[in-house]
Amino acid sequence: MGFDVKPKFVTFDMNGTLIKYSINDAIREVLGDRLPAEVADDFLRICKVYRIDECTGEYKPVHQIVAHSMERGSRRLGLEYREDDARAVYDRIPTWGPYPGVTEALNRLAEEVPLVIITNSDTAHAVRLAENLQAPFEVVISAEEMGVYKPRLRAFEYTFDKLGVTPDDLVHVSASPTYDLRSAANLGIKNKVYVDRGFEHDEHWLGYERITDIADLPVLFGLPRP
Repeated sequence: MGFDVKPKFVTFDMNGTLIKYSINDAIREVLGDRLPAEVADDFLRICKVYRIDECTGEYKPVHQIVAHSMERGSRRLGLEYREDDARAVYDRIPTWGPYPGVTEALNRLAEEVPLVIITNSDTAHAVRLAENLQAPFEVVISAEEMGVYKPRLRAFEYTFDKLGVTPDDLVHVSASPTYDLRSAANLGIKNKVYVDRGFEHDEHWLGYERITDIADLPVLFGLPRP
């Protein structure tokens, strides 16, 4: 288990991989009693599907991604939609912090290789969330900067151009085959890490290293486990 060569950069998805992306909790809190318990799980699942769908079209700001997905989900289930609700959910995003152990693992890894974030956040939220990680990043690349969201292939092509690298120069780390690892594999990034946080299925055929504990990430690069 591990990588034979030292990459020029380790690139990371941020939300859901490093940051505990608590959008379902935020939606429940904002909607309160207006989200009936008997449809809540279906509503949250449908909103996630619609967020993915919204990310595959022309670029629009993140607050619109959140709003459109909630509006479409509400219409699908016959619930009331309020624009202020979507904005309240969006405004909670920069308050979210890292999963346990993330800050320590990132700081250990940063001693060996430069770290980069590629995130589906807008620029202001990307900066805030990266600060919440309390780790050194060489570059933080936002969807707003790229003008596109993952899983669009252009997100990774933009990263190659910005960093001046080829796919062989990177290790990409994500908890999402859907948003990240399929696209990374399709563009020839051979060295990948799947941080299995339990919200997506293992797609081992994509050829990644799978870990369930972020403390194992530095180990893949030859560092001892603390």
